[in-house]
Amino acid sequence: MIVNLIETGWEIIYHRAHALLAAQLAGQWKKEESPLRLYETVAAISHHDDLEKEWEGNHLTSAGAPLDFTLEKDFQLPKMRDFTLNARYRGRWVALLISMHMSFLNEVRRGELAEFDSFLDEQLVNQKKWRKELGISKEEADKAYAFFRWCDRLSLILCQHKLPDRERCLEITTWPDGTRYEVMQREDKTVTVTPWPFEKKQFTVNVEASNLNQIKFDSSKELTEALLVAPIQVLEWTFIK
Repeated sequence: MIVNLIETGWEIIYHRAHALLAAQLAGQWKKEESPLRLYETVAAISHHDDLEKEWEGNHLTSAGAPLDFTLEKDFQLPKMRDFTLNARYRGRWVALLISMHMSFLNEVRRGELAEFDSFLDEQLVNQKKWRKELGISKEEADKAYAFFRWCDRLSLILCQHKLPDRERCLEITTWPDGTRYEVMQREDKTVTVTPWPFEKKQFTVNVEASNLNQIKFDSSKELTEALLVAPIQVLEWTFIK
């Protein structure tokens, strides 16, 4: 989960909600510049964080605060393997993008565990196999994944409240062709992206956040129970060209 410290306690955004926000952004992309198999790509984006299950396992820091995903250290290799296998049930295109995402996130860990290296090798084998079966090149797959990662990254910037103040720009990602995308929040709180990649000149996206006024929890069960009854706030961002 994404954990933000706010004046009244904690703001919690579930990973699945963040993924849905990423899919909303994907749906706004210019149609003529959309990646291959757009709807399947959006499906992959909207489900790419289904691995995260906030009601399972430990979700507290050693101090008893809600555990932000950036602080998690567990490999969770069995869950990763199951997740990539289950993605296949949505089709090879979705499975390909999910597998590429697993590679992107975890290749930096290569060499730490032999079993983990085997998992990473398995992803590369599967990706090559699915590209051949789908009749696409590695370049085409890389372009589709760049779109996937762009939407994921921008969603995280929004959910983590990382838009800079004073109308400063922040890089979203740079695509394989060298195109660098930047996001900026204006003084009136509207948001823009340069270069503008969206179909409409103005649109609004949103995500739901749970607000907790309790700072410390004695167990993950207590946190889970608190989240079930926590008030929900809808966070919105209006993008204008």
